[in-house]
Amino acid sequence: MPLSLPEVKRIAWLARIEITDADAAAAQGQLNGIFGLIEQMQSVDTAGVEPMAHAQDVVQRLREDCVTETDQHALFQTIAPQVEDGLYLVPKVIE
Repeated sequence: MPLSLPEVKRIAWLARIEITDADAAAAQGQLNGIFGLIEQMQSVDTAGVEPMAHAQDVVQRLREDCVTETDQHALFQTIAPQVEDGLYLVPKVIE
C-alpha cells in the first residue's frame, strides 16, 4: 500500500516536522520503498521456522547466584540526616 504525497505531509504534520514539497516527495519514495520491503518479507512462508533469539547458536555462560557484598545498611544509615525504623526520612515535597 503506497503512501500518497498528502499522506506523507499529514504524517509530517502529526509528528510536528516541517517539511517542504521536495522533501515530502523524497520521503514518499523512501517510505514506499520501505513498505515494499516489508511486503516482500511478509510474503515469505515461515511456517516451519522456529523463533530464535540470535542468528547463531550461542549460549551465555551463567555464574552461580551467590551474594558477594556484605550488608552495610546500618553503616550507611549512621551518616543519614534522619532515620526511623531502618528507613531514611526525607522532607515532604508535595503538599
